Amino acid sequence: MREQAARFTRFFEKYMFLIIPCTLVLGFFISKPLLPFVGWIPGLFAYVTFVMGLGCGRQHLKGVLTRPAPIIVTLLLAHIAAPLIAYGLGLLLFGSDSPYTVGLVLFAAIPLGVSSVLWVGMSFGNVALALTLVIVDSALSPFVVPVLIEVFFGADIQFDTLHMFKDLLLLIVLPTFAGMVVYEISGGKFKDWSAPITQPIAKLCFAGVVLLNAAAIAPQLQSLRRDLLLVVPSVLVLVALCYGLGYVASAILRRKGEGQTLPVTLAYASGMRNISVGMVIAMAYFSPQTAVPVVLGIMLQQPMATLQYSIFMRISNYRKGRDA
Repeated sequence: MREQAARFTRFFEKYMFLIIPCTLVLGFFISKPLLPFVGWIPGLFAYVTFVMGLGCGRQHLKGVLTRPAPIIVTLLLAHIAAPLIAYGLGLLLFGSDSPYTVGLVLFAAIPLGVSSVLWVGMSFGNVALALTLVIVDSALSPFVVPVLIEVFFGADIQFDTLHMFKDLLLLIVLPTFAGMVVYEISGGKFKDWSAPITQPIAKLCFAGVVLLNAAAIAPQLQSLRRDLLLVVPSVLVLVALCYGLGYVASAILRRKGEGQTLPVTLAYASGMRNISVGMVIAMAYFSPQTAVPVVLGIMLQQPMATLQYSIFMRISNYRKGRDA
């Protein structure tokens, strides 16, 4: 059983560049029968986050927090440089008053996505750093998002901070804490012992999250179909630049012995956003057109993550072959 589970995990990771985009497209095409299961997303996500937490202990987090520079630099680039780029892009293509410009800035302003932790784990990055980045950024987001929107557009927005923190606790903090507790109790052995069961299920749950998220946003995309040709290129450029900011951060923080760990971690962390939070804010406080760039973000950031994963794996294999 252990060998079969390891084989499945290797297969999933090797062909993830095909599996995830195909899962995304499948979710759009069969959205109607999947919609009743959208409520499963938090549970599936929480399980995957728990499995990720199994590889982290107090020493991992302590090591991250004693060197806060990666967190500070990444958050500054993600929520100052990225919104400035988004505003400039929107200004150039649509004008300052366009709801699409607001949507681009909103995409850059919303908190970093939990799914970045999953990609970092599968790409052999620093999971503890990725988790810390997501948790810190999510805690700051009730202050960061309204301030950025007001700075750029003078809009005074408010949203349910308590509900947001509750969701973040359920999705990130509690599952991660549970995984860390198990790690500490088992001395780090539980992850290897349980891998034949937990790892394949985590991969399937991850695919399920992508599938159900695609199904959830499909009806909105269909109603805004006419706008897609206008906004898709701008969102694609913005998402790619957000990933690129992670490389900039890793270059600023270049340290001996990090290898590909730091670029992998910071690229995913800075590139992925919490789209569900962005959709709620966009639909509650702005016109439907504002939500278009945010909704498109989930379509593009997952395939972009898949492409990046493939590149990282090729670089890693090349280096192994060169060093052999």
